[in-house]
Amino acid sequence: MMQTRRQRAVLSAQSRPHLKRHVRLQFDPVRSLTRRGVYTNLITAGVGIPEGRLEALQGAGLDHVQLSIQGANAPTTEKIGNHRGAHEKKLETARRVVELGLPLTINAPIHRHNIEEVPAFIDLALLLGAERLEIANVQYGGWALLNRNALMPDRAAVERQVEIVEEAQSRLQGVLAIDFVAPDYFAVYPKPCMGGWARDAFMVAPDGTALPCHAAATISSLQFERFGESSLTDIWLNSPAFNAFRGDEWMLEPCRSCERRDIDWGGCRCQAMAIAGDAAATDPACVKSPLHSRMAMLISQANSAPSSSADNFQYRRIGRTW
Repeated sequence: MMQTRRQRAVLSAQSRPHLKRHVRLQFDPVRSLTRRGVYTNLITAGVGIPEGRLEALQGAGLDHVQLSIQGANAPTTEKIGNHRGAHEKKLETARRVVELGLPLTINAPIHRHNIEEVPAFIDLALLLGAERLEIANVQYGGWALLNRNALMPDRAAVERQVEIVEEAQSRLQGVLAIDFVAPDYFAVYPKPCMGGWARDAFMVAPDGTALPCHAAATISSLQFERFGESSLTDIWLNSPAFNAFRGDEWMLEPCRSCERRDIDWGGCRCQAMAIAGDAAATDPACVKSPLHSRMAMLISQANSAPSSSADNFQYRRIGRTW
């Protein structure tokens, strides 16, 4: 993640370098961005970082590291990630980051299989010396959508989680910052995804494709341009895909006349596409959406699925790690 101190951001899929053998973190861009006053944030799974790489990035001016951990213990991490030994590799990466004096954020993606581990995640973040912990409930897009029935928690577990997080936020104020990302399927109003489509952030995928958000490529009706074929400035200002849902003129009812239209910007376009089949529709997470009841139906469907399906994950298989 490359984020300017003026709040504009470039999110790079190179933040997960172990997923593709041809992707390599380079030091010169970090050094160049640092000279230009850009805040650089490495977002990583932490299982394939070669010896000396973090040290080199720190020397180049890296500002921050965000490390994802799928479970507060080894069995959960390895089960969810389908990667034997991943938990210890992640903990070692966390230790190296802290030893280098880099600020560390632990990202804990929460779902049915680890929602009861939230207290243990908090303890783990403290033990590792993290400055921030993100309790981020899984958003059901991409591979999470394919695994929705296996990952969806029940409402009681979500409500217990909220109580635990709120207590910890109060108790650990000034010690550990805890961010909480609520699960959309249990929401009343949607989140302003990415602060609004192409309002102040974009990402560049390893193949150079510029996207307004991580999952934007799931909207098949849009064509996204590649950096190199067009400049980032031109893409940001003139790309039809970037302008498709920018502002509020594109909105349909009930968003168009809603008093919250400048607060949540209609919610998540990718979620609207996944559930409503129309990226311009009101995010079904919103109580004002005519499809809001479908969210409750999908929760019920997931919770009533056979117990055997809860462990029947569809894994993403990309190839060997570094």
